[in-house]
Amino acid sequence: MKTLLLMRHAKSSWKEKGIEDHERGLNKRGLKDAPMMGHLLVEKELVPQRILCSSALRGRKTAELVAEASQYVGEITYLNSFYLAEPAAYLEGLIGLNDNLERVMIIGHNPGLEGLLQIFSHQVESLPTAAIAHIVLPVKDWADINEETDGDLVDLWRPRDLKHKSKK
Repeated sequence: MKTLLLMRHAKSSWKEKGIEDHERGLNKRGLKDAPMMGHLLVEKELVPQRILCSSALRGRKTAELVAEASQYVGEITYLNSFYLAEPAAYLEGLIGLNDNLERVMIIGHNPGLEGLLQIFSHQVESLPTAAIAHIVLPVKDWADINEETDGDLVDLWRPRDLKHKSKK
């Protein structure tokens, strides 16, 4: 069994005019939500062994904040192919992973991440910014996953839901 964590990048900023989409950073909410989700990974004992991330600045900043908050010490691999990727690009990134890795996180973009979640779970779920989906895949080797793999959506955490719980 492999564990896959799908995380949409944290909320990005639209303040700077004329900046390329790839180079948009995070806004105040994104700067708060990403570390909160990193702390959640520690709480749930789901700190990944590897992070694969979009090369977009908002993805990189999300990965850095999550890594710092979760005390992640592994490698973060930034992939141009994950920038605004379709599910097939995310699958391709996973297929080449070392089978010693049991728990991997992808940080990327919609609609591709939502599409990948739907492929594995057969459920239509929204992944707002900084949300994390926890999926268990019934495979021993990453090379064995494909669009026919039936995964189990164990949990889905959205920052706004976590904020509401902490206020109660």
